[in-house]
Amino acid sequence: MHDTSPDSRRPALRTIAMPADMNLSGDIFGGWIMAQMDMAAGATAGMIAQGRTATVAVDAMAFLQPVKVGDEVTVFTELLRVGTSSMRIGVEVWRRKRMEAEAEKVTEGVFTFVALDAEGRPRPVPKG
Repeated sequence: MHDTSPDSRRPALRTIAMPADMNLSGDIFGGWIMAQMDMAAGATAGMIAQGRTATVAVDAMAFLQPVKVGDEVTVFTELLRVGTSSMRIGVEVWRRKRMEAEAEKVTEGVFTFVALDAEGRPRPVPKG
């Protein structure tokens, strides 16, 4: 994915880390960050699939920096591959500390989604 500043890219999701999302050490739970990634990737997958999708896999992730309460969290997505019914979406999370201009990469991963029909069965991803 990208190791440079995300300033030129359009975010899929942006939020502020709040006290309810914090562990006893004062850091934001990794599960909360992963949920933000899944929401952003799911929104991207839904646009590409033009309908319902489901997360079926998440590739390895490593947390590079902690996220603290009050940090602005921005999630970027990038379509990596489209199969017959599946999509692989690259996801990056960046944080910006309160009162600072510079952003730092927090984590990245690859989420795989499958397009679903009304009955919840896999369906083809529309072309184009």
